Amino acid sequence: MKELLDRIIGTIFTNPQPFVKEGIYGGIIVLIAALAWAVFNRVVARIEKRYQNHPILGKKGKIFLVIKKGGHYCILILLGASALRLIHAPWAEKIFFAGLVLLVTSLIQSVVSRIIPFLEERLAKRTDTQVDDVILDLSKKFSGVIIYTTGGILALDVLGLNIMPFIAGAGVAGIAIGFAAKDTLSNLIAGVLLIIDRPFEVGDRIEVWSAPANSATWGDVLDIGLRATKIRTTDNIVIVIPNNEIMRRDIINYTTITEEIRVRIPIGVAYDADIQKAKETIISISLELEWVLRDPGPKVVVKSFGDSAVNLEVRVWIRDPRKRMDTISAISDRVKERFTQEGIEIPYPKRDVYIKEGK
Repeated sequence: MKELLDRIIGTIFTNPQPFVKEGIYGGIIVLIAALAWAVFNRVVARIEKRYQNHPILGKKGKIFLVIKKGGHYCILILLGASALRLIHAPWAEKIFFAGLVLLVTSLIQSVVSRIIPFLEERLAKRTDTQVDDVILDLSKKFSGVIIYTTGGILALDVLGLNIMPFIAGAGVAGIAIGFAAKDTLSNLIAGVLLIIDRPFEVGDRIEVWSAPANSATWGDVLDIGLRATKIRTTDNIVIVIPNNEIMRRDIINYTTITEEIRVRIPIGVAYDADIQKAKETIISISLELEWVLRDPGPKVVVKSFGDSAVNLEVRVWIRDPRKRMDTISAISDRVKERFTQEGIEIPYPKRDVYIKEGK
């Protein structure tokens, strides 16, 4: 290329000065770059118009913005490299190529920032699992830091700076930060494991072991974060529990398989009461509740024999686990009323005292 330019300049000028040659070289390079810029823009514009309604390549995806940016970067890179060959300055070449590394880093980050939202829309929202949601969310938050940090280290290396002290310092700083934020890191890891294992999901009714005293001990999951999980109890109190605390305990989930659960209610009757009549009365009371299932129907069994009562246990299936306490309260209240009407005694501890007079 340079030989061809020398011939063209030699036919126009006789023994041109070096600075004239370099000026002509520079003008020709700029002219070629401007021409390539215009041609590239026109070609991309025509392709973009043709695929404007494409789900990936269309305007919504903004892929052509990245393509234009990359093409412009390439033209500027070629222009800068050609100009550096004219001035023969090693220090300028280092600065140029370091800037080139940063430009490529910016281009990579632009591509990644376009791809992640597309994957969220096309992939994550169509899957039931939340693993891909977590991975994409983490990628969105930390991809820029990782890409720009890597690009900065490579740019320093191109400039000829020794980057090993920076890397060693970053490693020591990372260890120190890890020790200082071990609880936070533990919660982050536990949050990822919670989302992968899925012992519960948003909306599930679970047991809450860290509820305040004299308050509800279960609630609905509001949010599963990377650091903590939010649960709203039936008292409308939101409890934020660190994920590593959740992973260390048994998780009682009332709705993970089905909305139907079985409720057990203990009821005691006197030894001289009609046990069969008591069972039929309890079953009749249970069936009066609309949320109690008919199939399988309520069942009453003799659980044990106590000191002063035959201990029965009512077992009923309900459609909504959130009606568990309502079921216990309603059946217990109605059993007391109906037993009084039917003459079925609910015993309580009694003691007969006999006084014997001596002579």
